[in-house]
Amino acid sequence: MKRLAEGDGGDLGLRALARDVGVSATALYRHFPDKEALLDALADEGLRRLGALQAQAWLKAGGGKAGFLATGIAYVRFAHDEPAIFRLSFTRQMPERYRDGGADGGETAYHLLRAGVAQALPHLDDPEPASLHAWAVVHGLAMLILDHRVEWDETMVEKVVGLTFGVAE
Repeated sequence: MKRLAEGDGGDLGLRALARDVGVSATALYRHFPDKEALLDALADEGLRRLGALQAQAWLKAGGGKAGFLATGIAYVRFAHDEPAIFRLSFTRQMPERYRDGGADGGETAYHLLRAGVAQALPHLDDPEPASLHAWAVVHGLAMLILDHRVEWDETMVEKVVGLTFGVAE
C-alpha cells in the first residue's frame, strides 16, 4: 500500500514490491500470478479500509443522521488522504471471483451505507435511491477535490455532505 500511495499504480511491479517487503519475486508470484491480481487485491484492501473508517465514524457519532454525516465525511477524507488508493479502488473492474456471490470490500461498504441510510431515514420504504444519492454526492465531491476542481476544506465537506439529508447548519 505504501508503494501505491507514493505513485500512481502504473509503476507498481511485483519484483520491486518483493524487494520492498524482503521476499523473492518467486515467493510473491505464489500469491499474485500477475500485476493485475496484485492491483485487484490492493483495490479490495483499499475498499475494506474505507469501509472500516466509515464504520468507526458511524459508531463514534452514535448512528442516525449524525452517523450518516460522519460516514460521508470519512469517505471524502479517505479520498483526500489516500488519493492513489482511492482512485485504484474505484477504477478497477470487479474481479470475476466476486461476481459469483463473493463480497468484495466495496460491496461491504455499500451494505454499510444502505444500513446507515435505513437507520437515519426510517420512514423510507426503499433505502436504495437515497443510498445511491448519498454515494453519488460523496464520491462526486471526492473526485472534484482529487481533480483539483474544488479545494479541500473540511468545513465545506461537512456542509455539502450535510445537505444530503438536511443535517447541515
